[in-house]
Amino acid sequence: MKIRSIKQLKNLKNKRVLLRVDFNVPIKNNKVADNKRILVSMPTIEYLLKQKAKVIIVTHLGRPEGYNGKAKSGYDKKFDLSPVVKKISELLKKKIIFVGDKKIGRPEDQKIYFDSAKKIIDKMKAGEIVMLENMRFFPEEAKDITELSKKLASLGDIYVLDGFAVAHRAAASVSGVAKYLPSYAGLLLEKEITGLSKAMDKPKKPFVLILGGVKMETKIPVIKNLLPKCNYALIGAGIINTYLWAKGYKVGDSVVDKDFKKEILKYCNSKKVIKPVDVVVGTMDGKTYRHVMINKKPNQICKTGESILDCGPGTIQLYAKYIKKAETLVWNGPMGLFQTKPYEIGSFSIARLVASRAKGKAFGVIGGGETLQAMELVGMTEYVDLVSTGGGAMLEFLSGKKLPGVVAVSVGKK
Repeated sequence: MKIRSIKQLKNLKNKRVLLRVDFNVPIKNNKVADNKRILVSMPTIEYLLKQKAKVIIVTHLGRPEGYNGKAKSGYDKKFDLSPVVKKISELLKKKIIFVGDKKIGRPEDQKIYFDSAKKIIDKMKAGEIVMLENMRFFPEEAKDITELSKKLASLGDIYVLDGFAVAHRAAASVSGVAKYLPSYAGLLLEKEITGLSKAMDKPKKPFVLILGGVKMETKIPVIKNLLPKCNYALIGAGIINTYLWAKGYKVGDSVVDKDFKKEILKYCNSKKVIKPVDVVVGTMDGKTYRHVMINKKPNQICKTGESILDCGPGTIQLYAKYIKKAETLVWNGPMGLFQTKPYEIGSFSIARLVASRAKGKAFGVIGGGETLQAMELVGMTEYVDLVSTGGGAMLEFLSGKKLPGVVAVSVGKK
C-alpha cells in the first residue's frame, strides 16, 4: 500500500494544515507524566513549521464519559488538554494558541466553538500553531463521516495524519475528515507504515515472529496472516496457556481464552510454531513459584491457585537459537507477567536478544505497550529498527486488515 507523504507537497507556506496526532499521554497533578507520544510527532510539527505552514493540532486524551456516540459527551476536567499544550510549548519553545471551551456538549455549543476556532485560525500567521479541544469531548468523534468531520475540514486546507496509534479507528478526526480534504501521512506515520510493510511484504528470511500477551482475539488473526510468510513463530504467555489447556494439560488459574480452542489448535500445531519446553508457575504476587517442564503427554502443569506466568530457562535457550539466526524479527506481546519478580526473566531475555540482533544483522520491529515497556526496562529500545507506537493498530496491520486512517492517506483512495 503506497501512501501520500507530506514530503511530496511542494509549497506549504501559509497553508492551514490540520494535523491529527496521538497525544493521549498520562496526566498526573495537572502535568504530562510521560511525553514519549508527543516527542515522536515533533519531527512532523517541526517540518511543517519550517515549511511556514499554519499548524492546527488535533488530538484526543483519555476516554471521557459518553465517548461512544451513545451518551451525551462534553467537557471533562480530567481530560483537559491544557497540560499537553503547555508541554508542547515547552518542547518547541513556542507559544501555542489553545482553542478550549468548557461548553461543547450540545450541537448549538459546538457551532459556537467552531465559529470561534475559525476566527482564531483566520488570524494565524505562517509558522504559528493552534491546538483544538479534546476530540473525544464531541460524541460524534466515535463515528466516521459526521458533521464533526465537515466542521474540522472547514478549518484546514490540508489534512495530515501522524498518529499511527489511532489509524485503526474509523473516527471523525482520523478517517472522516480525510473525505473532505487532500490527505497525507506525517513523518511518523510514514515511518511506521514503511517499516511494517518491509517486515510483512518482502521480509528477509529467516523471518521470525514472536508473539506473547493474553488477548487471543488480536493475536490469532496475526498468526493466521503471518504464519504463511514467516519461517518460525515463537509463542508465549496467554497463547501458550490457551494451547496447553486445549491440548488437555491442567493449567490451574492461568489466563486462558476458551473461545479460541479450535483456532489455537489449528495454528499452533504447525511445525513453524515453536512452543515453550518449560515454564515458571506460581502465585500472582511472586511469593511462591517453581519451574516446570512441559511433558509431551498432557499432565498437570500447575495447581489451583497457581498460574503459568513466564517461560522457563530452557525455552529462552531454545528461542535464542531462532532469534540469533533471524534476518527479520517482529515482536508483539511479553512472555509473561514481567511487572512482577521473578516473572520478568523471559520477557527481558527476549528483549535483549531482539535488540542484540536488530539494527544491522536483522530488521527488528517491536510494538505493543507492554512490549515497549519491557524493552525500555532493559534499556535497549534504541537498538531496534522500528518501535511501533500503535499496539492495536500494529496488530490489525499485521493481521492484514486495512486501517481506516492508512487508507485515508493512501494513493488511489476511494
